Amino acid sequence: MKRWINCCVIFMALVLPGSIQAEDDKKDEALETTMEEVVVTATRQAEKISSVPANVSVITESDIKNSTARDIPDLLRTQVGIQVNDIAGNRRNYTVDLRGFGETASLNTLVLVDGRRVNQPDLSGSDWTLISLNRVERIEVIRGGRGSVLYGDNASGGVINIITKEGKDFKTDAAVAAGSYKTFRASASTSGSSNNLSYDISGSYLNSDGYRDNSDTEAGDLGVDLGYYVGNRMKVNLSGGYHKDDTGLPGAIKKSEFEQGVSRTDTLHPDDFADVEDYYAKLAPEIFFLNDSLFKIDLSFRNRSSLFFSSFSGGTYEGDTEIETIALSPQFVFKEKIYGLNNSFTFGLDFEDAVEDITNTTMFLGYPDVGMFELEKENYGFYIHDEIYLLDRLAVSGGYRYDKAKFTFKPSTPDSTKMSESLYTAGINYNFYQKSYAYFSFSHSFRYPMLDELFNFYTNEINTDLLPQTSDDYELGVRYYFTPSLFANVNLFYIDTKDEIIYDPASGFFGANVNLDGKTRRDGVEVVLSKVYERMTLSGSYTFTNAKIIGGDYDGSKFPNVPRHKATLNTFFSLGYGFSLNVNGFWVGERPFVSDFENAFDEQDDYFVLNTKLKYRWKNLTAFLDINNLTDEEYSEYGVLSTFTSPWEEAFYPSPEINFLLGVSAEF
Repeated sequence: MKRWINCCVIFMALVLPGSIQAEDDKKDEALETTMEEVVVTATRQAEKISSVPANVSVITESDIKNSTARDIPDLLRTQVGIQVNDIAGNRRNYTVDLRGFGETASLNTLVLVDGRRVNQPDLSGSDWTLISLNRVERIEVIRGGRGSVLYGDNASGGVINIITKEGKDFKTDAAVAAGSYKTFRASASTSGSSNNLSYDISGSYLNSDGYRDNSDTEAGDLGVDLGYYVGNRMKVNLSGGYHKDDTGLPGAIKKSEFEQGVSRTDTLHPDDFADVEDYYAKLAPEIFFLNDSLFKIDLSFRNRSSLFFSSFSGGTYEGDTEIETIALSPQFVFKEKIYGLNNSFTFGLDFEDAVEDITNTTMFLGYPDVGMFELEKENYGFYIHDEIYLLDRLAVSGGYRYDKAKFTFKPSTPDSTKMSESLYTAGINYNFYQKSYAYFSFSHSFRYPMLDELFNFYTNEINTDLLPQTSDDYELGVRYYFTPSLFANVNLFYIDTKDEIIYDPASGFFGANVNLDGKTRRDGVEVVLSKVYERMTLSGSYTFTNAKIIGGDYDGSKFPNVPRHKATLNTFFSLGYGFSLNVNGFWVGERPFVSDFENAFDEQDDYFVLNTKLKYRWKNLTAFLDINNLTDEEYSEYGVLSTFTSPWEEAFYPSPEINFLLGVSAEF
């Protein structure tokens, strides 16, 4: 019955407004913009989406303002081909999965901020709380392994580039909001430009008790973006950010504990927590020469310290970690015609050095054990990429990267190991009718093992048998504009991954990080349909992902935590008199539990969530009401096997029920 109610709600929200508003072709044509959409994640420089042989989407500043999202992962979960899991249900710990990498998604999705790598060299992956929404101008998503040639490690599933705001006309804004779970949010920013200087400064604060016991979080952020033009041929960009949060970790609830009366909001780990402090600075001078060519250098420094505490049967574990990262990336971009043909040639070098200092304190059966370690990853790479228009509507592109890394561990015997990989990509785009285009591409991508996948903290030894994983990625797609305001995008993908790195709980006494002895095959289809009316925007998507292990001990098994089916629906209504309404819903199908490589357990239940946002704007003031999980669905986005119990059993991280946020913002 509940699912029928959900379907009726979606039908009323999406179909009825369209039925009372007739389509008007002349108004549709007036909506066509003269500006070209651009994406920078494909070649590390701005280019038309129609020239990128991959499934690319851009979330604009307008999309962000009109959405129901409260953070970046909330935005991404409404996109085709992206699966998002809020692990603790407190908007602090997320996994974002492109192309069905499941439980290792955070290690196969490369996250960038203005082109700067966010992924850490350890299993912590990407921290999605580092950049608040009020600082974001747009988010660019390129799916598939094409980004490995340009960016290297961690891009097997795709690249997500978060572009922060740059000062233009003077503007100051502030917002406050409060809601469920004693949540309070505040943000403020100011931006503008004067002579040759542009600036954008923003800050935000969040305090919430969270949906579950011990899921409270308190976080603060500060971001600065500066740009200065030196004459007409040089620009210097300087950016930085600071983030701090203290968060409780409620942990999972096992199936047997639910049967004993534990509620969805309870925690059995009331003392577990994670405290994080993170700051970075980036200097990026650009020199322009010839017609449209440039030379640029990205130089960045980042320091991230984290302290976390966890309890388990028989003891406790505390980890105190600090990672310092420096990165240097010089790049030449030549955008000059060759024999009368438009051409863009890119050559660059990447260097990154990350040093991790760790102090682990374990208390097991009353006996303390302290371990102190220093882990380091030095990464070097060079790449070339060229895109040339053989005809006005036909572009071909290709690239190559050589990448090598040295891993060093203290104390350890042996104390270091080296790895290297060669990557390549090729693609073709054909703009066959007005803005409509078709594309095909092939990419060979990879990821290195993480520092704490390679190193065994119990034996102080490197796992010298662990190899980098590699993937061959094929894509075929078309985007067709039926009218200037109605388009459909269909993309087919096929990925074979060899030596995929996983944590196998059945390997050894405590489990182990291993390369799968079989290969993983991921194939599927991504479909998007979008229509703009005079007062309404309607879009929907469907993703089918078939992720299976072929050969080896787990031959024929579905890859854990990858749903075969996902669908989204998004609408935006301009109601008049200053009112607007956004409604979005997403349905995620069944999927195996994390670590269930044998597919021995029933799959996690599917779920449907409906979110709404009502806004009222009067002059410079905007009031809004967010209601998430409008149908009060009881579900768990994330489920794992509890492998430290005998027998193994299912464990769940319950997701929030219906909740709201009410706020007001002002612009000057």
